[in-house]
Amino acid sequence: MLWTEKYAPKKVEEVVGQKKAVDQFLIWLKSWKPGKKAALFHGPAGTGKTALVEALGKEKNLEVIEMNASDFRTAQQIREVIGQSMKQKSLFKKSKIFMIDEIDGLASEDKGGTGEIIKIIKESQYPIILTANNPWDTKLRSLRSYCQLIQFGKVFYWDMIKRLQYICEKEGIKCGKEILKQLAKRSEGDLRSAINDLETLSRKGEIKLSDLESLGTRERETSIFDVLKMIFKTKTALAAKLSIQNLDKDPDEIFLWIEQNIINEYEKPEEIAKAYEILSRADIFMQRTKKRQNWKFQKYMIDLMTAGVALAKKEMYKKFTRYQYPDRINFLRRTEVERAEEKQRLLELSKRLHCSTKKIKKEFLPFFKVE
Repeated sequence: MLWTEKYAPKKVEEVVGQKKAVDQFLIWLKSWKPGKKAALFHGPAGTGKTALVEALGKEKNLEVIEMNASDFRTAQQIREVIGQSMKQKSLFKKSKIFMIDEIDGLASEDKGGTGEIIKIIKESQYPIILTANNPWDTKLRSLRSYCQLIQFGKVFYWDMIKRLQYICEKEGIKCGKEILKQLAKRSEGDLRSAINDLETLSRKGEIKLSDLESLGTRERETSIFDVLKMIFKTKTALAAKLSIQNLDKDPDEIFLWIEQNIINEYEKPEEIAKAYEILSRADIFMQRTKKRQNWKFQKYMIDLMTAGVALAKKEMYKKFTRYQYPDRINFLRRTEVERAEEKQRLLELSKRLHCSTKKIKKEFLPFFKVE
């Protein structure tokens, strides 16, 4: 049995990090009557939407009927499957509760399906819970008025660490606090993925910091602002190094972002000087990578510009910093058309003078600019 199932909450109060959502759900459930609004859970994956309903079923001895809306595309399919189930009484449980996952998936290829769901909500003798990633999709507009929206946020960092620590104790896994912190940060509020990562690394009964590098890259993309926050705020080299794993930018561009914002984050002159000194070493390896086409040098560049810059500070600055777009990238974008025209002129001159554009730019172009 997977740990996500083994350690799933058995009671509503055991759902991690969603107290507000749980309270709203229980109030809705207590006041629910046939024909009343459905509950629409929305929020990121792995935050406990399904776990809450299943925990309620176990605690109250309810039959939980789970369906995925993406499996139904027409009103007839919904009527035949969901509608029929709602008319039948539970054989072995006190009652039923219905959960229809990914309702936004239904709306993407809607053929009367949304209208049928609304009809079922109006006629249902059992509570209905819907889930969606984005409840504000325009295709869900008509359905929203028949639902009470309940938001699930990302699981808080410390709540996640506490849960991972509990699992380690139950499983007899040796795992340091720093590793749990890195797993919690890496999961970005997704408790399910954090538990899956923990299980993956626990095969030998002990987890070391170096094992974290064996984890695959997360599919979710990280923003450059999250990466900068991690590099400038963290106290550990590993956290800074892992921060760029999910970022869809090449190391050269990340380098420019870090270079631009060191002065915005660090305040002490000695820390600023040390950070730029380390970054200059990263620049050396970047140039060696390009000139020699030896990509082994790039890992040294990445280590220096992430972990090196992160450790240049003595203490973490507990302040909000507005990170700036790199001036160098802004300049290149502003002059893009001008540089393209210049390149075209150099190519024309290259054909006439029978020499390279590099030589023309260096030896002839300066004279053309003299008035």
